[in-house]
Amino acid sequence: MLLGNAILTLMIGPAVPAPAPLPVIEALQSVQVTSSRDRSGFQLTFTVGKNSALQLALLPAGYLDPIVTRVVIMVTLSGIPNVLMDGFVTRQELQPSNEPGQSTLTVTGEDLSVAMDIVEKVMPYPAMPDTAKVAVALAPYAALGVVPLIITPIISTVQSPTSRIESQASMTDLAFIKSLASRNGYVFYIEPGPLPGQSIAYFGPDISVPVPQRALSVNMDAHTNVESLSFSLDGMTKKIRIFTILDPITRKIPIPIPVPNVSATKPPLGLRPTPPAKIEMHNSGAQLQPDEAARDILSFLMNNSTAISGSGSLDVMQYGQLLSARTLVGVRGAGISYDGLYFVDSVTHNIKRGEYKQNFSLSRDGLISNTPVVIP
Repeated sequence: MLLGNAILTLMIGPAVPAPAPLPVIEALQSVQVTSSRDRSGFQLTFTVGKNSALQLALLPAGYLDPIVTRVVIMVTLSGIPNVLMDGFVTRQELQPSNEPGQSTLTVTGEDLSVAMDIVEKVMPYPAMPDTAKVAVALAPYAALGVVPLIITPIISTVQSPTSRIESQASMTDLAFIKSLASRNGYVFYIEPGPLPGQSIAYFGPDISVPVPQRALSVNMDAHTNVESLSFSLDGMTKKIRIFTILDPITRKIPIPIPVPNVSATKPPLGLRPTPPAKIEMHNSGAQLQPDEAARDILSFLMNNSTAISGSGSLDVMQYGQLLSARTLVGVRGAGISYDGLYFVDSVTHNIKRGEYKQNFSLSRDGLISNTPVVIP
């Protein structure tokens, strides 16, 4: 499908998807792909008629059956292929209409992490660090082209098998891996690409790509490349958490440790950080070993929220490239308080015939840019 200067490629099939046949491409009305820090998904909308191939042959044959049907969505822009989605169909919705040509079939799906969230397991992991547990849990999904990228935690704890054996108790692989990521202050997500049929399973700190993308320009006349852009500052987001641990010698004297709401893995992007407005207590550390309590504190430092959020939309043909999630992007034209670099939290691709637009959400920690210029 042609989208101005871009070409959409759709691949569908069980296990190893193949290019969609011509009747499917002709019936394709719109494509929506959402990429975020947690879980990504897609939605395909087809126009169906009484005599269409989708109605008469493909659907009855199970061409778009949930769970077993794999979908790869790729966009080639300026000769560079970009894999937007690699996942499985999870839902079908048929909407018949009395008006000719208005009946639609909507197919919804999620990325390959949905395959990790189906079967609950009971699996022991004796004397294994968290990185080894993640590697073992991801091993079966190599058949789907999933390549693990595992970063060793700064504080790694291993339980002695004579005192405790940690296990995956009645949990899916996805829930188990995310629980390990949460307690280490890490994130876990599936990134499609770089080639069709390949994906990267990332387990590590929430670090955005340091090279900023082309700036989002607003209110700059001919240089404007976004359709809308807005920002908000939430003064109640930042907080100080007081951790209480017991001294390592007597294990009786409580020691309070106040930890500010700053990120240990993300650089500050604002000269005026938003001050904390709340103070909360965290007392569960008193029952933990010193290394486990230190891991909890570090987890808080690596998973802090941001006070400033932004959202907007752009036309890809006008912007000149794809805006990617989990990276940095510059903003200019919004004023001295909100110009500068931002983290791109999520991007939604909205694709129709001859049209390609993106909705996005941004975040950072404070006002006023700490860089004099951004990449135009």
